[in-house]
Amino acid sequence: MAGLLDRFRRFRARLKPGPLDEWFHVTFDDTSVYLDVSPPGREPWSAEFTWSSIERIAFQAEDLYRSDGVYFFTSLRPESFVVPTEADGGAKLWSEVLRRGLFDTDLAGKANTSLGGTFVWPPGEGSS
Repeated sequence: MAGLLDRFRRFRARLKPGPLDEWFHVTFDDTSVYLDVSPPGREPWSAEFTWSSIERIAFQAEDLYRSDGVYFFTSLRPESFVVPTEADGGAKLWSEVLRRGLFDTDLAGKANTSLGGTFVWPPGEGSS
């Protein structure tokens, strides 16, 4: 019976994972960004990348019901690292990105007030 109850709890947790800031944590220092993620009902994972490895950043603006996402494209791997702005430390990370000049501040203003769209810096082939 305990096994069945445990499986039910994990299944329910997948359907309603809870606020992002409770299970998605991002921190950074002078050299790196660290992701520590423990989604309810799923395996926890962690990742890190250096500031110097960042080649491009995309800000994905969402509607009022979904968290915006910051996609970090690095020289470390072909896939991006994604950080929701509502993650614990997500807003601080975005501020640090702007402070370091890794994303255009005018474009960031447009992205932050948009209800949808992808904003990429630096602009490249196929970006708007």
